[in-house]
Amino acid sequence: MTRRLLYSYLGVALLVLAGLEIPLGYLYARGETDRFAQSVERDATMLAEVTEENIEEGNTADLPTLIGDYTTRTGGQVIVVDRTGVVLAASGSAVPAGTNLSAEPDIATALNNQPTTGTRTATDGGGKALYATQPGASGTTIRGALRLTYPMTMVTDRIHTIWLALALAGACVLAAVAVVAFTLARWITRPLRTLHRATTQLADGRLTNPPDATSGPPELRELAASFTHTATRLQQLLDAQQAFAGEASHQLKTPLTALRLRLENFEPYLDPRAHDSLDETIGEVERLGRMVHGLLALARLENSATTPEPTDLDAVLAERAAMWESLAAEQYVALAVTGTTAGRVWAIPGALEQVIDNLVANALRVSPPGSTLTLTRTPGAELHVIDQGPGMPPADRERAFDRFWRASDAHHDGTGLGLPIVRHLVRASGGEITLHPAPGGGLDARVRLQPAPPTNGSKGQRRLTSASSPSARAATTVR
Repeated sequence: MTRRLLYSYLGVALLVLAGLEIPLGYLYARGETDRFAQSVERDATMLAEVTEENIEEGNTADLPTLIGDYTTRTGGQVIVVDRTGVVLAASGSAVPAGTNLSAEPDIATALNNQPTTGTRTATDGGGKALYATQPGASGTTIRGALRLTYPMTMVTDRIHTIWLALALAGACVLAAVAVVAFTLARWITRPLRTLHRATTQLADGRLTNPPDATSGPPELRELAASFTHTATRLQQLLDAQQAFAGEASHQLKTPLTALRLRLENFEPYLDPRAHDSLDETIGEVERLGRMVHGLLALARLENSATTPEPTDLDAVLAERAAMWESLAAEQYVALAVTGTTAGRVWAIPGALEQVIDNLVANALRVSPPGSTLTLTRTPGAELHVIDQGPGMPPADRERAFDRFWRASDAHHDGTGLGLPIVRHLVRASGGEITLHPAPGGGLDARVRLQPAPPTNGSKGQRRLTSASSPSARAATTVR
């Protein structure tokens, strides 16, 4: 924004300078040209009178000296002709004496007792020249004519000088405007810069440097103060929520565990016909415990702001597959890892382990004995968890990531929080997860992640160990 404000100020200043200096330059150039032409006409008239007297008195031999002195003093070129247009004297050697110039328009006009002024090509080929041709006459008697010529560079050099002076003055003004505009723009945008830093910090989870509310325009100071108040209040709410999540995680476990133990202790004293209801009640208490645990885990995930790091997808997949292989074998389900090497991907610490664990746990619950659960890697850092279960209709796949949602035909005691946690972890890592029908039946959970640049093996191994540590996996598998 500072750059845009600076450009806008300079643009306005440039328009003002152009509106002032360009007309001024043209007016000066026109005035200088007019003054130069008038000066040439005046000198030509004076010289024509002097030469006419010399011609009348028959002193034509003095004409070369007269015009030579004038040429030496002023730099102008003079040609004197008699009444027939024959050159009597000329400064320089461009036109020798005796040349008949009566056919030239300005000489013919002057011999008709009419003065002429204009521009023509210089006789020496040096560009344009301003000429003034005056008749040498006494009344109606024409005794000759005189042409006075000056190169236009004598006036164009002065015009160029004034244009250069105007350009330098404009540049100095623009430089001064740039300094003032930059200072003013920095002053205006200072609260915005501090506000940007504050919003970045708040997005990362903690506002440590509130925006500056003491400088800048009043509107921006009010905005900074309002943002600080809002951020402080939001931070208090987040702290309270985090505190609640931490305390509830501890406080709710004890009464739920005690409730389950008390219900189990009722079994010897109940009528056998009530045992089925007691078992169902204990199952609901266990499900409530898992649901509370999932809610707290999801709350901790949403309140944490973790930066994705490069993680070795192949190593994590191999580790989790080895862990789940024995559990799958107990259900007579084969676990296969296929596909090409995926390499390193961007993921928040511990996210890949939780994602794979939740997806595999969900797939095992619906996989029939004798089926195969396939973990496939495809190019582009994409992971597929494919089961051979009953699959999901399109309407259920669209709602599968809603909290607490369970399929109407579900026959397990899930909480409906596993897939929402998976989606949160994947999106926090910069990826996306979708559900698709698997070829031949079943469900294909596709996890698309962002590829990370490869590094040396030791560094990648250190990061993988850190990401796979128990402390990094704050939320465990929620079914």
